Amino acid sequence: MAVLIVVNDPKQWPFEIPEVQVVDARSYLTRPQYSEMRSAKVFNLCRSYRYQTIGYYVSLLAEARGHKPQPSVSTLQDLKSQVMMRMVTAELDDLIQKSLSRIQSDKFTLSIYFGQNMAKRYSRLALQLFNIFQSPLMRAQFGRDKEQHWQLRSVSTIAANGIPASHRDFVAAIAARHFAGRGSRVKRRSPPRFDLAILRNANEAQPPSNEKALEKFIKIAESMDIAAELIDRDDYGRIAEFDGLFIRETTAVNHHTFRFAQRAASEGLVVIDDPISILRTTNKVYLAELLQRQKVPVPRTLVVHRDNVHHVIPELGLPVVLKKPDSAFSAGVTKAETEEELCEQIDKLLTESELVVAQEFLPTTFDWRIGVLDERPLYACKYHMAKNHWQIIRQTEHGKHDYGRVETMPVELAPRAAVKVALDAANLIGDGLYGVDVKQSGKKFYVIEVNDNPNIEAGEEDRILRDELYRRILQVFLQRMEKKRQGTRN
Repeated sequence: MAVLIVVNDPKQWPFEIPEVQVVDARSYLTRPQYSEMRSAKVFNLCRSYRYQTIGYYVSLLAEARGHKPQPSVSTLQDLKSQVMMRMVTAELDDLIQKSLSRIQSDKFTLSIYFGQNMAKRYSRLALQLFNIFQSPLMRAQFGRDKEQHWQLRSVSTIAANGIPASHRDFVAAIAARHFAGRGSRVKRRSPPRFDLAILRNANEAQPPSNEKALEKFIKIAESMDIAAELIDRDDYGRIAEFDGLFIRETTAVNHHTFRFAQRAASEGLVVIDDPISILRTTNKVYLAELLQRQKVPVPRTLVVHRDNVHHVIPELGLPVVLKKPDSAFSAGVTKAETEEELCEQIDKLLTESELVVAQEFLPTTFDWRIGVLDERPLYACKYHMAKNHWQIIRQTEHGKHDYGRVETMPVELAPRAAVKVALDAANLIGDGLYGVDVKQSGKKFYVIEVNDNPNIEAGEEDRILRDELYRRILQVFLQRMEKKRQGTRN
């Protein structure tokens, strides 16, 4: 993908950066070589973005051409909105107050160059503002209110010729680092067809993919002409640079993973997990209602609130499994053996959520996990229960986790009924990547839950398909990115 810096006059950008082309705005707007580019990242550093100025048209036509402009037209609107300034002040309030606590005056200007500031103490604030406003060069104006509380007053763009002389060396270094992006990778003879971001948290205790699996994704993607790059939460501002986003970090709605998915979807990226899938799968109340309404076989289930707690034992019996709506990795899932335990656990759960899921307990030595991608089965595993425990994960006293063993098999050898109910459940959510947990009781199979962001771990889920598992997932990305580029996928 070509990278263009668009300015009113190329002399206004005196920095030479490898593989980055500096183009004057009029040429970008009028010359066929730019209008016919299949894909490009456009950094718009024109003097003005006022409506119908040349800078405004650079961002507008870049979007029409399927290029990825910074700033986008929607960002230009946000920069003019006082409502947006108040929203950002509220969202970043703690960070703003902490970052500016040493300032003695009542006003402060923060220069932001590709998400960075010359002073390290403002680096976090600069990055967060860049993530929100997505403009390469900006100035944020802050002021104190009557209570001496710092407020974001305005954010404005900086043109290429508006960089102070004393800042130019810093901007040159930051720009080179920003555009290098993948400097650690081996240089390719030609640019890749697509760029794929893989969101992960290197410090996550139970990540959905281990390091070796991530390495496999990157290596196999390269063989498919896809440049895959690991990113983390601080790379929110770079989302528009990619064609696809693959989330390999545990998701939640009130979490940066969901904001990444939303932002990527709004920018036109192919996203797995997409925000709708995250919304639907991370809430057990929604899943319980959906699966029962659509006649997918599930254990006897009751959505519990304070007015129907007395129905739990008569309808489900004991022991009973209780689930927080946003439980994940067995956390927030408990088992009540007695009426006393039930009352105690439900009281605790209902202080955190208006609704709780209660489900009959089906004792098994393992759960089936059927991986589903693009409405087709991908892999099949038996997740055995942790030793001396009723779940596949047992949390120890020291915060560590014991896991049951994983037994992977060809999908064709898994029970057909298990695969069918898994597909029926997953296809109600969407066409993304899901892990469906299924319990077998006698000859019957019951869906326990549908998980977005399922485990893909080297040495476990890939034990049968090996590299082909990664290739099949990436092939879905490739097909969808190609359709996006051709404008045939909604």
